[in-house]
Amino acid sequence: MSVIAACLYSKGCRSRDFDIDEDVLSTADPDEFVWIGVSDPTEEEMRMLQARYRLHPIAVAAAMDLGQMPRLEVLGNELFAVARTAQLEGDEIRYGQTALFIGHRHLISVRQGSQRDHTALREQLESAPELLSQGVDYVLHAILNYIVDGYLPIFEMIEDSVLEMERRSLNSFLGPQDIARIFGLRCQLTRFQRTLGPMAELTRKLVRGHFPCISPAVTPYFNDVLDHVLRVQDMIDGLLQVLASVFEFSSLLEQQRTGAITRKLAAWAAILAVPTAITGVYGMNFHNIPELRAPYGYHAVVAMIVVLSGLLYLNFRRLKWI
Repeated sequence: MSVIAACLYSKGCRSRDFDIDEDVLSTADPDEFVWIGVSDPTEEEMRMLQARYRLHPIAVAAAMDLGQMPRLEVLGNELFAVARTAQLEGDEIRYGQTALFIGHRHLISVRQGSQRDHTALREQLESAPELLSQGVDYVLHAILNYIVDGYLPIFEMIEDSVLEMERRSLNSFLGPQDIARIFGLRCQLTRFQRTLGPMAELTRKLVRGHFPCISPAVTPYFNDVLDHVLRVQDMIDGLLQVLASVFEFSSLLEQQRTGAITRKLAAWAAILAVPTAITGVYGMNFHNIPELRAPYGYHAVVAMIVVLSGLLYLNFRRLKWI
């Protein structure tokens, strides 16, 4: 059964649990509302909820479609919202969604592909009846805030990986796997940004607009959710810049190290060119080479090679090429 919880609340307190096909809102008590939590429901269960709470068919179809982006719509007297959940598996961000049907006295949350259930959130809200007594709009705020708070651990885990790569790049070259990982994380974060944009727009609408089932007294709470989304957006922007700087810094270090190695090779090649040139001349088979039969010619040539090579070595050491 995919129904996680179906509870009736009265004045902020949990009255009782019930079956989703049960009519529990027959009374006109405005202090009573139901909160139903469903995870990966079947079509039959959704049809049952649709019939019992008169859910809009367009919203029901959207709730069953896992490819929805965050959005907020008014369908008759009902408010329909879709929020994207996210979780990190390895270096890949996997997405789910939570569809929310908000009526004057009911809130139905339909989770698809999300590992974070709302049990802890429900217990937290039930421990504060004075807040829960504000109704379904406050529960909507709490669920959205809970989803957005789940984004922060994703950022922190990716940030730790990026900073570790940054530290490694100071001491050694980034290998092909590291470069591929940088571009993979960049793609993941860029896609995450495309999710955060609609989430920010959803909460911005709740802050600025006037919607059915949303009390003006609860509207300021959505400011907190919007601030959290914008903060995560700013952190993702900063992390993308760090990723770019890690790659650029690694490339600059590699160029610098390559240049240093090239200078050393050039310096030693120049030093070795001196004895090579001199011995090459005296290795030619001509009888009239100057000083060919001098008694100290060998010693003079060796001394000249040592002196010239030493001068070149000292000059390259002064230039820090060696």
